[in-house]
Amino acid sequence: MSLHKNQIPILEYDDTQRAVINHDRDVLTVPERLVFAFLGDTVDTFAEEHRLEILEVFETISRNTKIYRLIHQNTELCLCRAPLGGAAAVQLLDFLIGHGVKKIIAVGSCGVLASLPENAFLIPEKALRDEGASYHYLPPARYAETSSHVRSIIAQVLTDNGLSFTECTTWTTDGFFRETADLVAYRREEGCLTVEMECASMAACAAFRQVEFGQLLYTADSLADAACHDPRGWGKDSLVPALHLCLDIAAKL
Repeated sequence: MSLHKNQIPILEYDDTQRAVINHDRDVLTVPERLVFAFLGDTVDTFAEEHRLEILEVFETISRNTKIYRLIHQNTELCLCRAPLGGAAAVQLLDFLIGHGVKKIIAVGSCGVLASLPENAFLIPEKALRDEGASYHYLPPARYAETSSHVRSIIAQVLTDNGLSFTECTTWTTDGFFRETADLVAYRREEGCLTVEMECASMAACAAFRQVEFGQLLYTADSLADAACHDPRGWGKDSLVPALHLCLDIAAKL
């Protein structure tokens, strides 16, 4: 039996690969290496400056997202601006997997739960599944893990560029305005160094589809002082460097 029922709907799980609406419904082929970038306009500005080929436009009611192709370090890559939030991110990511993506490096900012400086790099080993999308891809569990192979490539590229980094557990949540002082303390006690909104969802999707996934995080705002949220500079100084690092990482996957 593939459908596992539960009194709590979010804990119900169906392991059937094919759905009513499938991720490979269109005739499209994209490169197998993907940079999935939560970097806002930085992605499209880079694409315009380098005159990247547009393979497809993924249309939703909130945004039409361009899917780009480029050659970097003699390697064919796919580049895409990722949407905020686990559900939206996975909708697009699963579509790209259905059309040829097999190796994924995601990149984006995170809040910190401990005393970490802004614009520092972290590599999440696993993500706490405090969101909804992951439960449609994997059976209920506390964490979703990233690929050890992708993590090793991220670490290699950062080291080659003389950059320090920290491996971490991240807290993925849907509730941006529900990160209470008690929850922050609880997550910190469990070992979470960071908080963001997509990692667990993407890791679960990748595991279900049997493709490789890893993520590079850079620190932005701080929740280390539960009495006062500090937005700092939202990590904006890392936008362009993080994109270039992940192009290098993708070329080595």
